[in-house]
Amino acid sequence: MKIAVLAGDGIGPEIVAEAQKVLEALGESFEFESAAVGGAGYEAHGHPLPESTLRLAQAADAVLFGAVGDWKYDALPRELRPEQAVLGLRKNLGLFANLRPAILYPELAGASTLRPEVVLGLDLLIVRELTGDIYFGTPRGRRAAVDGPFPGSPEAFDTMRYSEPEVRRIAHVAFQAARGRQRKVTSVDKANVLETFQFWKEIVGAVGREYPDVTLEHLYVDNAAMQLVRNPRQFDVIVTGNMFGDILSDEASMLTGSIGMLPSASLDAHHKGLYEPAHGSAPDIAGRGIANPLATILSAAMMLRHSLHRAEQALRVEAAVKKVLAKGLRTADIYEQGTRQVGTQEMGDAVRAAL
Repeated sequence: MKIAVLAGDGIGPEIVAEAQKVLEALGESFEFESAAVGGAGYEAHGHPLPESTLRLAQAADAVLFGAVGDWKYDALPRELRPEQAVLGLRKNLGLFANLRPAILYPELAGASTLRPEVVLGLDLLIVRELTGDIYFGTPRGRRAAVDGPFPGSPEAFDTMRYSEPEVRRIAHVAFQAARGRQRKVTSVDKANVLETFQFWKEIVGAVGREYPDVTLEHLYVDNAAMQLVRNPRQFDVIVTGNMFGDILSDEASMLTGSIGMLPSASLDAHHKGLYEPAHGSAPDIAGRGIANPLATILSAAMMLRHSLHRAEQALRVEAAVKKVLAKGLRTADIYEQGTRQVGTQEMGDAVRAAL
């Protein structure tokens, strides 16, 4: 099984190294091959997603991804910014379904921004559509306004759009996931304002009728954001569009104690996927050895489960993470009084030892 290792920028190389170390400890016949991506890809090849990196990702059985981005690239043209590598991989690999579980480990209840009695027991899954919506919709660009209150003035515009097949396939992912959980799906939209999401709501409702054993509810995105901090345990599976999913999953991550605890999987129709932590490249702490590698290690566990068909190994990795937390080891982002603060490498070593 071939794994493409795309560490990227900032803390990416540090956290990916720990996840790879854990995977190597499993005793499986994995073949790892690394390539530059993001700012590192631009530095090496003049583009954030070099052709050689894309070919490697297409040929691999799965992609282990770190993070991309750095302030020093902010002045580059949009098409050369490091973040374009992520969008390019999603588009070229057909990664339409993003799975972001948000689980609060009991040992981290004190690190959550919510009171323990509100958040303890949290276990939800956000299913985010990943290749449509305003991120990829056309037309887009800048022009002189042709109408509106200030005709002739410079304006920028993007297009929010979804086709029926796009909504149907992500809805099926959500309902199938719910069948293995608590059998409840919450579809998040803005159907009271946006035609796109009135369309979304109708199609999700139609798909839901194919799953009579799963409860479906609809929430407007502003209410969903409020409910996530008011009563997050009411949710099982949340399905939503690209932009809303981006925002809500980051909000949900903080309920778990730190965004450094949130893994993710981006899957195609055949469960080949790209696996990455939900956090960014954090250039301000890069090279200091203090980043939390657990989201990346848990992303590797998702890779074992979804793309490499090693569910038992995934459970081993997840159990090792729980064991390390139970021992009181914490990186700086989840540290609290009475626990022991460790660095990136020491945390990775501890997870490997716990296997």
